[in-house]
Amino acid sequence: MNQGLFVIFEGIDGSGTTTQVRAVVERLQGMGYAARGTCEPSAGPIGAFIRQILTRSVRLETGAPAAFDFRAMALLFAADRLDHVEREVLPALAEGQIVISDRYLLSSLAYQSATAEDGEMAVSFVRAVNQGARTPDLQIVFDVDADVARERRVARGGEAELYERDELQRRLASLYKNPEPLGPEGTLVHVDAHLPISELTESLIERIVTFLSSR
Repeated sequence: MNQGLFVIFEGIDGSGTTTQVRAVVERLQGMGYAARGTCEPSAGPIGAFIRQILTRSVRLETGAPAAFDFRAMALLFAADRLDHVEREVLPALAEGQIVISDRYLLSSLAYQSATAEDGEMAVSFVRAVNQGARTPDLQIVFDVDADVARERRVARGGEAELYERDELQRRLASLYKNPEPLGPEGTLVHVDAHLPISELTESLIERIVTFLSSR
């Protein structure tokens, strides 16, 4: 393989994207491919700040969690994305690696439009501030029922993060089921995320390898 492949796993919280990034990268490496996993928010400094917001660790002088509107969040995610791509993704692709990211631009389009009063305006804003983001080669959306995803989040334990509200997750599940109106660029396919973990891993491997062979 003389060129890299940029693959994105997308879905609501609890859809299994994080688990599958690890599993798929391990399987690909075992098959002889140069592969690496990554995620958004990234491990960089802007990503670390976003994670503090998501876990409500950023506090006001009153001690209350700091609240940010969708524009501020969109700008932070866009800044983290551009830094992430330049610092980690592009160098790996230049080496011919398969880079699999847990979330990317489609997450911003979905989450920011779902948390804004005017969803269409939010989509336009998100797209404008992400004009410099590299287009993924393949985006795989994990289709899962919102109630099933909620059960998984409860099972893993810990405090619910900023976006892990049941009503919001149901809206996001609907957006991910039909994401085309959000205008994601690049090839987009869906997988059934209700499958057992090992079966879903094999389904993802098949889609990625098939896409590679078609290039």
